[in-house]
Order: sequence, then structure tokens, then C-alpha cells
Amino acid sequence: MTRTLLLSALLLGAALSGAAAAKPIVVGSKLDPEAQILGQMIVLTLKNAGLDVTDRTNLGDTGVNRKALLAGEIDVYPEYTGNAVYLFPKAKITARQAGNTGTIYGLARQLDSRNGVTWLKPAAVNNTWVIAVPEALAKSARLNTVADLARYVNGGGKLKLAGSPEFFNRPDTMPAFEEAYGFKLKADQKLILAGATPPQTQQAAANGTNGVNAAMAYGTDGTLAALKLVALKDPKGAQAVYQPSPIIRTATLKANPQIQALLNKTFATLSQSTMQGLNAKVALEGRTAQAVAQEYLKSKGLIK
Repeated sequence: MTRTLLLSALLLGAALSGAAAAKPIVVGSKLDPEAQILGQMIVLTLKNAGLDVTDRTNLGDTGVNRKALLAGEIDVYPEYTGNAVYLFPKAKITARQAGNTGTIYGLARQLDSRNGVTWLKPAAVNNTWVIAVPEALAKSARLNTVADLARYVNGGGKLKLAGSPEFFNRPDTMPAFEEAYGFKLKADQKLILAGATPPQTQQAAANGTNGVNAAMAYGTDGTLAALKLVALKDPKGAQAVYQPSPIIRTATLKANPQIQALLNKTFATLSQSTMQGLNAKVALEGRTAQAVAQEYLKSKGLIK
């Protein structure tokens, strides 16, 4: 090969390498307010760092985002450590493991590394699944925990719970509550709402829509207090710890290694009360997830 051809080959290789590194980073997210806020935090953080970003937040539920990530259709989205129980059923993660913040994160990171996916550091937030009921029902039926709810249901108490198909069908969600506390809802005690988010199910419970008096909710929901709903405690730990963590295709991270420090820094600023407040701004004040995320990141000096 002549020196001219060699130089041309080197330049072409460098150009191709640069093109690969410059490929837009596609960010996804789930549908609920918190997922959208976290997705926008990822989008805005990466854009502020000068990276080319394609916004595909509000993409779909866990399964949709997961398939898109593994197929390379998106590069990063906010996932929850507790979902490792659902994502890796063959690992047979125990309730004790799932309830330990460090253990469940370590398992998620280890198991997904085989799939070319890297879990970055999670926020100190636990957005676990909860069942919420109106304060009036909690008081009259003496409901404080899911054990109390089981007693109420098994004793013939009137209950109709609103939730998404994912909440009712995944083995680690509502079925886990039923197994741990010894009760079983009948078909007419469920209002299954396709694509439902916690604010929608909580509104149904608060308003008594179609006889609903209980709702699927998350531990960081900002709507619970405003709608006068009580999140029932889970003393048996039926639900895993759900700490939000950016998960990213390992190939994308290798091409853009600065992403790890950027997103770790952003997620490290979040706390339970902070997340509840941010969620409330979307769910109650009607603000967009992008506006809420942008205001927060600017207040912390994370973006310009």
C-alpha cells in the first residue's frame, strides 16, 4: 500500500470512528410522570454536555422500553432496581434480596451486563408499588397496612381496585401482595385500565369512579396527599425496593464514557421528598415533565 493510500485509509477509519461516536443518543422513558421527569433529566443533562440527543421519552411501559433498549432502538432510559425481579425471572431473586437496596442493584447490574446493558448509580429514592385507599375508608375500616386490607377483603369488605394491566398481571406486583398477605381479588373487584398511570388510578379511587375505592400507586407519588389517599404499608416486604437508575447500552457508554459521571451526578441529587415534590408539579399543577426537570437541574447548577 502506498503512503497516499495508507493515509486515505487512516483518514477514512478516523472519520467512520468519529461518525459512530457522534451517533445521536436516543433516550426513552415510561409513561408515568416520574418516568417522564427522569427521562427529561437524562435528555437535558446530555444535551447540556454537548451531546447529540434524540428524545423518545414517554415511549411505553417497562416491556416496550426494555425491548427497544435490547434492540438498539433506544440507548438509555430510567429503570428501577426492583424490576430485576421481573426482568430476570430465571435468577429467582428472593424477597429478601429484592428488599435490600445494595443487593438488588448489584444483581441487576450483574445480570444485565450479559445483555450489553450497564446500570448506572441509582438515586436514593424508593418508588415501590403501593396500594392506596381514601382516608375515609382507611379510617372507617381501620386500614393501615396491606395485612389490614387482606382482613377487610376476606371479611367481605367492599373493594374495587384500579390499576394497569402490568400491575395486575406481573407476578411481582399485585399477585405478590395477594400471596404474601393471603387474599385474592375477584375479577369484578378490579378495574383494569390499559396504559393507566398512578395519577389516573388515584383519581378514580378519590372520586369513586365506577365504584373504585382503591388504587395502584407508587411510593413517590405527589398526588396521594392532595387526593386524600393513604398508602398502605407493606410490613412483610412483598414489594422490592425500586430505586431509579439510568440504564444504558454498554456500547453507547463505551462510545461516550463521559455519560456515566454526568448521569451519576444528576441522579445523586434526588431524594424521596424531592421526587414527590417534582411529581406533584406535573400531576397536580399540570406542568410538563420537561419544564419541571429543566427548572430542577438549573436550580442545582447541573445545566445552564
